[in-house]
Amino acid sequence: MSEYSFLVVEDSPTMRQLVSFSLKRIRGAKIVEATDGVDALKKLSEQPFHLIVADINMPLMDGLKLLSIVRKEPSYSHIPVIIVTTEGADADREKGLQLGANAYIPKPIQTSALLKAVRELLKIEE
Repeated sequence: MSEYSFLVVEDSPTMRQLVSFSLKRIRGAKIVEATDGVDALKKLSEQPFHLIVADINMPLMDGLKLLSIVRKEPSYSHIPVIIVTTEGADADREKGLQLGANAYIPKPIQTSALLKAVRELLKIEE
């Protein structure tokens, strides 16, 4: 059985729990949570991840800054990143995709949309 490790980066405990709970539906999922981009970078340096789910609006370091750092760092640049945000604005979506996000999911998060994106990015059969 395959194991997948996910890094969930979200400053809201409720949203972090929702995303983590959704990802646990994937067989073999191991979830690590981070409260902001700075915390996420620390956790990225401690272990490998198959995928990152990051909010855009966070204190200290937002999701777009985190995404740009991940894309520039050779040891992380291959990790798929899903951006999650309340910012439904097309400009934010475009910026996230230009910075290298693999998918963009608006809040409120639909579990089915999140799982579909994760399964497509990691080529996981249901």
